[in-house]
Amino acid sequence: MADNPAEAPRKRADARRNQQALLDAAAAAFIASGVDIPVREIAARAGVGVGTIYRHFPTRADLIVAVYRHQVEACAEAGPALLSTHSSPHTALGEWITLFTDFLTTKHGLAEALQSDATTFETLHTYFLDRLVPTCAALLTAATTAGEIHPGTNPYELLRAVGNLCIGGSTPRYNPRRMVALLIAGLSAK
Repeated sequence: MADNPAEAPRKRADARRNQQALLDAAAAAFIASGVDIPVREIAARAGVGVGTIYRHFPTRADLIVAVYRHQVEACAEAGPALLSTHSSPHTALGEWITLFTDFLTTKHGLAEALQSDATTFETLHTYFLDRLVPTCAALLTAATTAGEIHPGTNPYELLRAVGNLCIGGSTPRYNPRRMVALLIAGLSAK
């Protein structure tokens, strides 16, 4: 496969749909049952055969990495979309941070599985930062420019703070979404 995505051969529309369905089904399965869920169950959820999974993702690790990247991309793409559909950049920031919070609180099993391969984990962590810090920065800049939040919030620090608030998110008496909402409300200049 080519290093440059522009040089990569284009997949047929049905192959792209199958891969999308696989990634969505695998993500839902990983959240519900953990990353060790049988591949046949993921295939059934996606409405494809087991062979289709192995054709796209030869190993479980390949599938886990693809799901993680797919969800990082969805989170990164949501930022500009939210900015374009909301009149308030602070509201768009809040909604994006909620999506980011949900992403973090449902990825615990993925993170554990990926940490077993330090090189893969490090590469994905860099990818995560490279895609999501700029998205957060754009949302912060828009909200600052609109006078809705105080200037000077560092996007990396904000994402780290949100990440720290998400630790323990599966504890019944703790709601990370509520704590993160308080953090975002605290940025308000009004």
